[in-house]
Amino acid sequence: MTGGFLTRRQVLAALTSGGVGTAVFRRALAAQAEGRRAITPEMIQQAEWISGVPLTDTDRQTLSNSLSRLQRDFEAMRAVPLDNGVSPALVFNPAPWETHGNRTRGQVDLSENHPPRKPATEDDLAFLPVTELAALIRNRDVTARELTELYLKRLKRYDPALLCVVNLTEEIALRQAEQADRELTAGRYRGPLHGIPWGAKDLIAYPGYPTTWGAPQYREQMREEKATVARRLEEAGAVLVAKLTLGALAMGDRWFGGMTRNPWNPKQGSSGSSAGSAAATAAGLVGFALGSETLGSIITPSRLCGNSSLRPTFGRVSRYGCMSLCWSMDKIGPLCRSIEDCALVFGAIHGADGLDPAAVDRPFHWPWQGDLRTLRVGYIENDRTPRERTELQVLKDLGVRLVPIQLPTRLPVNALRLILTTEAAASFDELTRQGIKEGLNSWPQMFQEGQFVPAVEYLRANRLRTLLMEEMRKLFEQVDLYVGGNDLLITNLTGHPTIVLPNGFRRNGDIEVPFSITFTGRLYGEAELLAVGHAYQQATNWHLRRPDMSKLVPIQNG
Repeated sequence: MTGGFLTRRQVLAALTSGGVGTAVFRRALAAQAEGRRAITPEMIQQAEWISGVPLTDTDRQTLSNSLSRLQRDFEAMRAVPLDNGVSPALVFNPAPWETHGNRTRGQVDLSENHPPRKPATEDDLAFLPVTELAALIRNRDVTARELTELYLKRLKRYDPALLCVVNLTEEIALRQAEQADRELTAGRYRGPLHGIPWGAKDLIAYPGYPTTWGAPQYREQMREEKATVARRLEEAGAVLVAKLTLGALAMGDRWFGGMTRNPWNPKQGSSGSSAGSAAATAAGLVGFALGSETLGSIITPSRLCGNSSLRPTFGRVSRYGCMSLCWSMDKIGPLCRSIEDCALVFGAIHGADGLDPAAVDRPFHWPWQGDLRTLRVGYIENDRTPRERTELQVLKDLGVRLVPIQLPTRLPVNALRLILTTEAAASFDELTRQGIKEGLNSWPQMFQEGQFVPAVEYLRANRLRTLLMEEMRKLFEQVDLYVGGNDLLITNLTGHPTIVLPNGFRRNGDIEVPFSITFTGRLYGEAELLAVGHAYQQATNWHLRRPDMSKLVPIQNG
């Protein structure tokens, strides 16, 4: 056969051969008549290298028949429409050795009484962390309506330079702000997010507004469900002011409107894929934002834009109503101006909802009531001594116990990326089958790659993932959290929580740009993790720096 179709010579040979050959030929003709490419023993022989399993001629003949039946099964399954929101029946559990049971969600409040003094300028007000804004709103020094109008004005003013907004949600924002003010007048205070304007990465669905996933093919997509995180923030009194950009289908910072910019260096992209969430928060255009991460999409743009952000433990925050890319790795988390802000937002959005099968209830209390001096903080040894590492000296002064550690190196961790590629290929299978590639960054090639990963190898990768999870479990027998480390792929595979926060500034030509530090905690250990990050910020104050807004003028977008 050539290209799956029968040649004249093959037709004649089959007709004169009789026996099994004729039967096989007739099945091939039937398959061809149905528009299906017949699977031949020759095809199987050419593809044996994929599995690495040598076959005999008899094996190939038998397998050609069974694979043809399997091909029909594939076609039957492909005929059933699958919305992106339909998850597989298999659910990833980052801590299979633990039992969850019935648990409460915990209590969250400000760690201290912040001075409720309204800043003299709008810029100063816009850049305040949530902790300060909450005190101003609660004491009626600022109304939710006033704050909402301020952020809407700033979004309109600076978006032409940053390209961080997909759609403003002005109508619902003003309605929610007015409700927040009415409730406060009536004596009802929902908590520290009451009246605080926020932005949603535009893979978070909210009825009445497009949810574009940053891709031109979904530019007009209207989804009826309200994402659990949006609903919970609404219940906490927060005000949704904008749907913010993401790189197409959660990759990078390029979307159908251009490239989202870094407010510290507007000639540079903000990285991604939570590009708009990072840029808008860093530029003081929202009080905080939500992003998502599969492999670096919160941590990476937060490093570049100087955010204080949290990627929670896998399963601590429901992903219902959010675009699915990789069911066993996707996570939703806050991008903020301070680590305590992350604690306040996380306190509102975490917990099971009965809609995301991976979401669990684990108690989270803030402020953390423990003693920092009881915590063991690991650090990865390098060619500098602990005395030469500023971050270790800050931690030592905080009273924690420093413990040298090594991250797992025994397993081929980079090879496990195929888990993401394969699940992503399944999530967007229809794009690949329709040949749709425009405006999707590097996804089309990766989606095609995922189509060629055998199920056996996908499951093998997940079995190796189990071994990696066990190695990380043993590491956390030595420490409660650790600082730094090249662990982005490891911890996204194992589901461990990470915070990122600015840790200084360096010169980049004629401008200063932030550089950051990460802390990674034990599974479900967000409280201790955030407590150390908060104490670190109180000792350093790098998070209080802000970009020069005068540099944010509309520029040619490449």
